[in-house]
Amino acid sequence: MECPHLEDNACITTPNIKSENLPSRFVCGVCKTEQSPWICVKCGRIHCGRYVNGHAKLHHEEATNHAVCMDCDNLAVFCYKCDEFVINDTAPGHLEKLRQQLKSISSAQARMRQKSRRRCSTDSQENEKATKKIKKDDRLSKPRSSGLRNLGNTCFMNAVLQSLSNIQQFCGYIKQLPSLEEKVTKVKKIQTRKSKTPEEDVLLVEELRKTLCALWQGSKGAISPESLFAVIWKVVPRFRGYQQQDAHEFMRYLLDRLHTELLTLLPYPNSDSPFIGPKGKSTIVTAIFGGLLQNEVTCLVCGVESKKHDPFLDLSLDIPQQFCTRGVKAKDGEQLRCTLSDCLQSFTELEELEESELYMCSTCKKKQRSTKKFWIRRLPNHETRGSGSGSNEYDLAAVVVHHGSGAGSGHYTSYARHEGQWFHFNDSTVTPCEPETVAKCKAYILFYIRRQFKVPDYLSIRNGK
Repeated sequence: MECPHLEDNACITTPNIKSENLPSRFVCGVCKTEQSPWICVKCGRIHCGRYVNGHAKLHHEEATNHAVCMDCDNLAVFCYKCDEFVINDTAPGHLEKLRQQLKSISSAQARMRQKSRRRCSTDSQENEKATKKIKKDDRLSKPRSSGLRNLGNTCFMNAVLQSLSNIQQFCGYIKQLPSLEEKVTKVKKIQTRKSKTPEEDVLLVEELRKTLCALWQGSKGAISPESLFAVIWKVVPRFRGYQQQDAHEFMRYLLDRLHTELLTLLPYPNSDSPFIGPKGKSTIVTAIFGGLLQNEVTCLVCGVESKKHDPFLDLSLDIPQQFCTRGVKAKDGEQLRCTLSDCLQSFTELEELEESELYMCSTCKKKQRSTKKFWIRRLPNHETRGSGSGSNEYDLAAVVVHHGSGAGSGHYTSYARHEGQWFHFNDSTVTPCEPETVAKCKAYILFYIRRQFKVPDYLSIRNGK
């Protein structure tokens, strides 16, 4: 958004700084952490972001007109008064000048660290042992998954991709796929005959495979997913450019496209498995995320029921009305807390359709008043059909969190669990966190996986075919 507070808040001057006077890294002036450093564009002081110790926000609260700050890593600008990311600049271009200065400083810091590493390589054996111990401790504490650079309001993509990359069954399957680049030619021929959009002659699943492999190579630096995003912008034109988008909408487009490509490229046998897609076939997408809804409409005049089954990849749940009013408290005086069970119960409650939604009854031969009710006929990634075997327990695997006022603005981050440890993914920054932190976040998308779920055998990839 265009911030109205820039003129009063952005007046920092950025003199040239000699590399020998620089610290090796940007650090918070209060807690000295190197994680998520933000520079105040009013005074130039550096503090940590709200997902670390929140000293940048505290600095804004304590100082007048110190509301705008810039991320020292990805150079994004945020205004605490607007509670939004900023896209405009001052007339003199203060923000662009600061970006160029921070880029120069970052390059100088990188050169300093490289020189330091060279000096360390010539140290004594005792120092070498100490260095090895430090590196070992760093490996133990460092998450295996890397961060994703923000390429300009692409946090909505990053949050979804990090969530999917930490769903073991999904990520493991995509990573083990053979390279599909040789099949691009085949896809091009098919699309040339059927479509007038040659720009779609690309494979999203292949670029996703490369990105997931890169994320889990143990790189210390963040991954820059330009190739993947370029393909996404080609196959889903609505996400082109650098405007903020809705993460949930992006997730739906992404999963639908992956399902379609996998059906085209990989030979899946016809199966009576419950993991079915819209055309009666399954892929890893429908195997993990696919469920079945039963929509039941009952005529209030003749009592005839109409049932319809619809496959789904996700459920959009509304917050029940009783939780939407600010300040409403329970009888014991405690703040009312909305649970996932409350949302599911509201989703499946019987409701009478409005006058504008009269139902065309096949028996009465006219539009009548009616009721509607949703049933979850089949849960996602649940293979058993009334056999009573297997676990019905689901574990939370990842959470996408939205920060700001609207789904198409603000900022997206995600939490995901890997080998029992929760991590917070904020674009390039990946930090370990406690389950209590995840439990307190304002969730936008929740990813659940059945505890005893495994990929069906018929989805196995054999000999790269």
